[in-house]
Amino acid sequence: MTTKEDGSVYLLVLPKGVIKLTPSVPKMGEHWAIPSTMPLGPIYGVEKGKLVFIEQMPAQEVFTKGESIVDLDGMKGLPSPSINHTNIEFQEHGHEGYEVPHYDIHHYFITPDARDAIPGDIPPH
Repeated sequence: MTTKEDGSVYLLVLPKGVIKLTPSVPKMGEHWAIPSTMPLGPIYGVEKGKLVFIEQMPAQEVFTKGESIVDLDGMKGLPSPSINHTNIEFQEHGHEGYEVPHYDIHHYFITPDARDAIPGDIPPH
């Protein structure tokens, strides 16, 4: 629970079964997910007790085969902020935790300036 400057309270609610996967990553925040949904996700980004993004990581192979991905899980009916912007980034060599070529799709609930201000505890992937 976080108290804002105006005295209002923000309560972080994530789906049942999520666990913390990483410390805070610069420009992203902590990564949380349900292990059985990995690597596709969703992954929930949290910074200082606030939900800042939701992410999916589809493999490049899915798109090169012309396959569709439908009915991706999101917040499972739990409250979430509105999406401010989305970044789709190709990870040609993958990264720690998912070492195959894939796309990181981040749906951010914060502005680009707020995202860029997240200092993180570890280097970005």
